[in-house]
Order: sequence, then C-alpha cells, then structure tokens
Amino acid sequence: MASLSEVPSLRLTTLTDCGGCAAKLGADLLSEALSGLAAQVAPDELIAGLQPPDDAAAYRVSDDLAVIGTVDFFPPLVDDARTFGQIAAANAMSDVFAMGGGVLFALSIAAFPEELPRDVMAEVFDGASETVRAGGGTLAGGHTIRDPEPKYGLAVIGAAHPDRLLRKGGGRAGDALVLTKSLGTGLLVSGARQGKTMPGDLGIAIDSMRGLNRSASEVLLSHDILGATDVTGFGLLGHGLEMARGSGARFVFEAAALPALPGALDLAREGVETGGAAHNRRFVRDDLDVAPDIEPALVTLAHDPQTSGGLLAAVPERAAQALLEDLAAAGVSGWRVGHVESGGGVELR
Repeated sequence: MASLSEVPSLRLTTLTDCGGCAAKLGADLLSEALSGLAAQVAPDELIAGLQPPDDAAAYRVSDDLAVIGTVDFFPPLVDDARTFGQIAAANAMSDVFAMGGGVLFALSIAAFPEELPRDVMAEVFDGASETVRAGGGTLAGGHTIRDPEPKYGLAVIGAAHPDRLLRKGGGRAGDALVLTKSLGTGLLVSGARQGKTMPGDLGIAIDSMRGLNRSASEVLLSHDILGATDVTGFGLLGHGLEMARGSGARFVFEAAALPALPGALDLAREGVETGGAAHNRRFVRDDLDVAPDIEPALVTLAHDPQTSGGLLAAVPERAAQALLEDLAAAGVSGWRVGHVESGGGVELR
C-alpha cells in the first residue's frame, strides 16, 4: 500500500490493500463475534435486528410505520473519487431497498488521509450526494476522521410498512429464486488490481455497482414478495445460506443459470479470486453441496464477494414469470437462478 507522497498521479486504489465489499470481515468470523449479541433480549418494537440477523434493523414506530437503519462503508475499489462515492452510496442504501423500504436520509462515514486533496474529498461527497438523491433521500451530514487508508460509506435511515418488510426468512419450498444483477464484481475489481481485467469489462462492472436496487425493490413489493436479501460481500452462496437458514429451507442454485458480468468467468479460469472469497468458502462449507460436474469457475463466481450486488428474491412459482416481466418493464434485469426445497443448506446443482 503506497503513501500519498509516493503516488505522483493520485489513484485511490493504490492507497488500499483491498476495496469494496471484499474488505468486509468474513461471515465465518463475524458470526462468531456476534454470537453473544444475538442472545441479548431485544424490545418487541425491534422487528428486525440480530434475532435472526437481517439486512438492516427495523423498529416499529406505529401500526403502519417502521423505521429502518443500516450502515456500510469500505475502502476504494476504483480510482475515480466521484465514482467511489456513487458506488459506496448505492451499496449502503441497498440494505434499505433489500428490506422493502424507502430511503429518507443518509449520513456520511468518512476516513481520509489529511494529505488527500480537498477536491478529491469533495468529489467523493458529491458522488454520494447525487446517488442518495437518486435513491429518494438526502445526504444530511456525517462524520469524518483521519486515516491513512481512505474509507467511505453511509449510515442510512429509511421507512417501510412493518407488515410489508422483505425478510431473509421469507422463502418457502417451491419458490423460484430470482436475481436482479449479474455476478463477478469482486473478480473484475481484483483482476483490475493485477492488470488482468479488460477496461471495457471493468466499466460494465462499475455501471452495475453504481446502479440502485430501488426499482427492483418496488417491483418485488408490488408482487407481495416476502423473502429477499441483497447479494454483497458474502457472495451468492453466503447470502443464499443466510436466507435458507432464516427460511428453514434448502436453496438450490442452478450453476448454468448464474448470470456473469463480461470477463468475470475468464478471470476465474485464470485463477483470480479475492481474499474475501476464502472467508465465504469457509462460511458455507459445512452447509454446501456442489455437483461434481460443475466448472470450477462457476463455483468461484458463486462465492465471489459482490459490491452493490443485486437482490435475491424467493418468489412463488405462480408469480415468477410476471415478476420477471415487470422487472424488465422497469428497466431491471432479472434471472431465475434456482429454487427452494424442503430441508436445509445450499446446493450448487
């Protein structure tokens, strides 16, 4: 990791060892660290929190209003400051959309080197503010500290009807599994650090990470879907396992149906993989079955940590086709990537 004085033309990624959601503490370590908190008694008004864990906390204020709170931040995964702010904001708001909520306002969480040029900081803030407005909210303040490794994100406050929250535990046997963004952002960002990712492929990944899950969430709510999460740092299989556990069911993913961003599978075939993927493999290992004939690159893709990934929804089979059509009409991609069965754990078939 370079210091600012060693970077003649500032590139944010040279100031970090890793970036985006690949920098998250592994799900295997996190579950152990949070085990004590999950045993604490929570008030009845806290309808989503750590018991069981969900995408965001939700607090019932009245019969028709729940306040949603979440926080997310990470080191830069791109060099352009404005783009970094946009991706960080989209990623932080995603947990509110994954719960079926609307964004009210957000607060910046920023850690920057004192030597970082002020115009670079301003570009990060401006990119985030623009994205929060597109998400329906306002960037209303925040807090900044000194740190030799830059980091940025948001604490986001949203609102939803308490009886219409999208929950990780909403999947039922027979449901179809629908995903709203292609996979592979971790592979492409990691490959870019190694000089292996084609610039055009990285550009497509950046556009995906900047994209909001707002429209996808609204379509899910219009179909009365109950089970959803967003796919971020724990990868498709890690977040799928969280949903499977919450639902008391088995999530089966069809390897051939997984949508991949351009260039992602090629990088996986070259042996590119993020450090966060190793944590994801350990997290799901004891609950994962992988068919023996599946290409290793697809297994890597399914473990790949995503930054600002799409929504994974468990959809009643009778509603799946209409949902996909409405997603397309709203300008949102959608793929059937598997189904829910009785049992437990996750499977790549």
